[in-house]
Amino acid sequence: MEKPILEIKNLKTYFFHDEGIVKAVDGVSFNVHKGEFFGIVGESGSGKSVTILSILQLIDEPGRIVDGEILYRKNIKGSNQKAIELTSLSPKGKQMRSIRGSEIALIFQEPMTAFSPVHTIGAQIIESINIHRKMKKEEAKELTIDLLDQVGLSSPAQRFDEYPHQLSGGMRQRAFIAMALSCDPSLLIADEPTTAIDVTIQAQILELLERLKEELSMSVILITHDLGVIAETAERVGVMYLGKLMELSSAEVIFKNPHHPYTQALLNSMPSLEVEKEFLDAIEGVVPDPLNLPSGCLFHPRCKKRIEGCNILDPEDIEIKKGHLVKCLKYRSDQGE
Repeated sequence: MEKPILEIKNLKTYFFHDEGIVKAVDGVSFNVHKGEFFGIVGESGSGKSVTILSILQLIDEPGRIVDGEILYRKNIKGSNQKAIELTSLSPKGKQMRSIRGSEIALIFQEPMTAFSPVHTIGAQIIESINIHRKMKKEEAKELTIDLLDQVGLSSPAQRFDEYPHQLSGGMRQRAFIAMALSCDPSLLIADEPTTAIDVTIQAQILELLERLKEELSMSVILITHDLGVIAETAERVGVMYLGKLMELSSAEVIFKNPHHPYTQALLNSMPSLEVEKEFLDAIEGVVPDPLNLPSGCLFHPRCKKRIEGCNILDPEDIEIKKGHLVKCLKYRSDQGE
């Protein structure tokens, strides 16, 4: 069986402040396979973005990766070559810089500020190409226009010479996707790619990512707080809360038969056309202060299904079925389901 393109094992990324330590990512583990659309969902502050910034070695001080492995394998057909351990590489070193943006590309959540306002769209994409690929000026321009066309921008030759302020938010997001694809990455990470654009354009961007995944045989990690977005795209889903992965399974299981009380609460808080509700269910309480986390299960102060021991014991991952992991004391062998 072909090994995953990305393996994250017990990743811990902490931020060291005078007031204390913020455990932004605390023992997260998951795999991403070749050609897979993997989703990570959770409330703001759950550690989603820090997880993907850790993959790319983009953690700024006072933060640093304190434990864990991030194993990356190039997407070469028929290859099961030795993995590269990304956390062992210098963030500013030649090898990490050659991987970042080329083999692993990132789409930022804010298309309004992702581009420099004083350079044309075409010039900025060509600069990205020149960093990672040896290509003549005319070839780079031709590739850029082709990419702008590939992501669905009308009149791509015209857009090439336009500045970011001349494009709408949705057009800028498409242009940024074109930049991310310019070096033919094996893994594309999209961090809240639909946050700043309207619902109609959101659907188009998601369809575009799904189409590009199929056409280019690349893997995609989608980071979002929007369960609706995840439901439409992801094949497997990880649910994060306060730096921990609370549940991991196929999207079908997560949406039809979630086991963790946090996942269930997130789904119950979504509006539905099938079930009429006068008021949406809300998750009681607030996300705890990351500098003053509760003991035991981090979700227990807000959990309606907590049991004895939840406020003391830190739950381990329980495998409900193959590939379905839940971090909850309810499912320990001595508790039963």
